[in-house]
Amino acid sequence: MDGSHHFATRRDVLRYASAAGALIVAAPLSACSRRPGESVAIADGPPAAVGAFIVIRPDETVLIAFPNPEMGQGVDTSLPMLIAEELDADFDKVETTQMPLELKYGDDGEITWKYAIQGSGGSTSITEHWDGLRRAGATARQLLVGAAAADWTVDASEITVAKGVIRHETSGRTTTFGAIASAAAQLEPPTQEPALKPRDEFTLIGTSQKMKNARAIVTGKAVYGIDAEMAGMVHAVMARCPYFDGTARSVDERAARAIPGVREIVKIDRPPLDGPYSVQAEGYAVVADSVWAAMKGRDALVIDWDHGPYAAETSAGFKDHCRDLLSGEGQIVRDDGDFDAAFAAAATTHEAHYWEPYVSHAPLEPQNCIVHVRDGSVDVIAPTQSPSGANRNIARVLDRDRLSIKVQPTRLGGGFGRRLSTDYAVEAALISDAVRKPVKLLWTRDDDLRHDFYRPSGMHHLRAGFDADGKMIAWTHRLASASKYYRRPNMPETNYYRAELYTDDFPAQLVENLRVEYFSAKSGAPRGSWRAPAHTANAFVVQSFLDEIAAARDEDPLDLRLRLLGEPQELSYEQHGGPVFNPGRLAGVLRLAAEKAGYGAPMPAGRGRGIAAHFTFGGYVAQVVDVEVSAEGHLRVPRVVAAVDVGTVVNPNGIAAQLESGVNDGLSTALRLAINIEGGRVTDGNFDTYQLMRIADAPREIETHIIDNGDASAGMGEMGLPPLAPALANAIFQATGTRIRNLPIGDQLSA
Repeated sequence: MDGSHHFATRRDVLRYASAAGALIVAAPLSACSRRPGESVAIADGPPAAVGAFIVIRPDETVLIAFPNPEMGQGVDTSLPMLIAEELDADFDKVETTQMPLELKYGDDGEITWKYAIQGSGGSTSITEHWDGLRRAGATARQLLVGAAAADWTVDASEITVAKGVIRHETSGRTTTFGAIASAAAQLEPPTQEPALKPRDEFTLIGTSQKMKNARAIVTGKAVYGIDAEMAGMVHAVMARCPYFDGTARSVDERAARAIPGVREIVKIDRPPLDGPYSVQAEGYAVVADSVWAAMKGRDALVIDWDHGPYAAETSAGFKDHCRDLLSGEGQIVRDDGDFDAAFAAAATTHEAHYWEPYVSHAPLEPQNCIVHVRDGSVDVIAPTQSPSGANRNIARVLDRDRLSIKVQPTRLGGGFGRRLSTDYAVEAALISDAVRKPVKLLWTRDDDLRHDFYRPSGMHHLRAGFDADGKMIAWTHRLASASKYYRRPNMPETNYYRAELYTDDFPAQLVENLRVEYFSAKSGAPRGSWRAPAHTANAFVVQSFLDEIAAARDEDPLDLRLRLLGEPQELSYEQHGGPVFNPGRLAGVLRLAAEKAGYGAPMPAGRGRGIAAHFTFGGYVAQVVDVEVSAEGHLRVPRVVAAVDVGTVVNPNGIAAQLESGVNDGLSTALRLAINIEGGRVTDGNFDTYQLMRIADAPREIETHIIDNGDASAGMGEMGLPPLAPALANAIFQATGTRIRNLPIGDQLSA
């Protein structure tokens, strides 16, 4: 980024930018930019590049860059903690900043990461960076110690470090990071990887730390994409075709061009229908001197839209379509034993259907992006979960070298998987390329809700059989849905199920006769990843069905789960979150949540307590939800108690925050959220019909109990959401006798 790029001064948290104008620099030691008086203590060191940089200042503050975009999941704190642990820095004096996208050409001539993986999604930030960032901190520490040892003419092994103070116990001499950093910067990086601390020597990892940028957020100083500016920029909004894959029959631009401040109108073509999305829809960008002028210009456009190939699609019709598919035979994607024979021979059988609608990500910050296309370079400022995706897709549509495209992520005002897609960045790039000026594209709330990549909708059919001794001998999970994989390049339809059903999920390998069957439904609604993707749907279905089985068998729902899970063992798990699933760890969080919540205690009339648990992306979470339902059917959730096992915990405070986020997000979704389709278009355009949960609906108490067992770390961003809806539904059944099989709950309790 050059010096013409800046962020709004009212939210200027990047005031540590170098004198050369770069916002953030991640570079080898010899190439690091620095402010006057600053010394750089590390960057990358052989044999593998490290994933961040550290700037140590004379005032003893330490600046650490985190590689992954921050969207509320706390990587601005947890990832720097990995570095600071091995560095032995005083974390209270650590400042953190977002690293820009850093790419390079590898030895094979292909684009690769320059320092570290840079993307936020799938709850992988901690697992991907656990070793690399710790090595970065250890390398910096080794350089600092080496400089002190040389200055004191002592052996480096005699030196200790704690909270930024370097000490030689024998002589009593001490120095600080700030005082020795300049000398350390002159040393050659070590040729061998430094040793990392064993777990029992951690002093920072595992301790609760405040989120580094919390104060900036609550005081309005945090920089989101919507706050970013670029010198000389113009503003753009778009009129997109509201119909799935539709086009414009005719466009009258005259009134729009007459609006004061409107400069240009740029057509964005619909992507090919048989390939991946670049942009999502055909549209017309109104470019103006201000957002207001651009919006007024958009309102003045007169466009006759063709209704596209899905003009007859409705929400009700799609539900019927899924039901019809389930009446036939689908694609069997897992088939252990002989389900048909076992089910036919079962002493008791159980069966249920469940429905889940399309839902929107609905981040409170709508999509936006700034792009400046020049002849030799492209600069991008964007709230994106996938800066490399923005780089790749912009390079493709503009036919540019990827290293000529610089991407600076900002803080995201919500992501939840929506900003893994980069259609809005591609739109901004195409507009800037057309007008040859820096362009700030802003989506409105209406744009965001009607042009999302929605969580797939579908109908589930489950059956289970038990023998006379109460052993589960047969299980099948059948799903008809419109897969999010439907427009992936080189993706055959026979692989669409992989995004919708995880074939190693419970009860795989715990029941002898298991069948998983998928039916590929047709829909024009764009689909994509939505927080914890298919786990949010499948946990509701499986955990609700277990409660139905327990009720029919007159068995306690917790006892049934524990009995089916059995003893701890490592089962192969090939999907994301593997390579193993341990049912004993899932049983462990169930027992802990039940104990802390008082599960099983008698409940008064109109109150219920439900339990559910799920394995998501390597983490195990169980939740107990308390509900109160009035005689009129009004629902309240006074308390949620959760137990979490994500292996070694970096920041317990971050774990609790993500669990609370998942609980509230899951509750909001279960209560009222559904995207409605009529005539091949989304009809929900704002929060009047797409009703996010209000504060009054939120639980008064959310308890988090953490099992820190020393196993490999897993993430937490998505783990807290899947168990909420089934635990809620199970509590409602206990309180009212009403079984929730269709989401959202809506008015089902008062109907």
